[in-house]
Amino acid sequence: MLIASLLAAACTAAAAQVARPTVDPLSSVSADKSSQDSPENQRGNPMAEEMRIKRELKSAEKDHKQNLERAKEVSDLGQELAASFKKDHSLDPEDIKKLERLEKLAKRIRSEAGGSDDEVSMEKRPADLVEAMNCVARVSASLNEKVQETPRQVVSATIIDKANVLLELIRIVRSYSRKV
Repeated sequence: MLIASLLAAACTAAAAQVARPTVDPLSSVSADKSSQDSPENQRGNPMAEEMRIKRELKSAEKDHKQNLERAKEVSDLGQELAASFKKDHSLDPEDIKKLERLEKLAKRIRSEAGGSDDEVSMEKRPADLVEAMNCVARVSASLNEKVQETPRQVVSATIIDKANVLLELIRIVRSYSRKV
């Protein structure tokens, strides 16, 4: 009995010594919504943490869907540019705008895939504008294919590489089109 009471007293003393965080009543009441989403507030509230995670997942899914749409547009623009060039054997101002849009989309796809602004050296550069435009169409279609088949959680070196090649081809097309 004496041992049991000593154990109970020791447990009570140990429990009393556990540090409990002091909460300042003025700092916990805030009209600022961002303070409610702070990590300190979410650790104690599993529902808030779950909601935050769901928002992040939904945002990631939305970003991935937008990237898939960008890749589709890249493919479409590449095919349109090749068809227009094949028909007219030149790039008109509308084609130049499409080329600029293609470049912007390729940079965004590369960025979303985790790539940065790297210079690419192509082993076999197109010899002329006709070949360059055909390469743009092929690489843009290939880039779209790779983006479509890659899950959103994956960082793909292939996508980054293809986007870099496409960007280099766009530079080549610009240099050839200025000469024409």
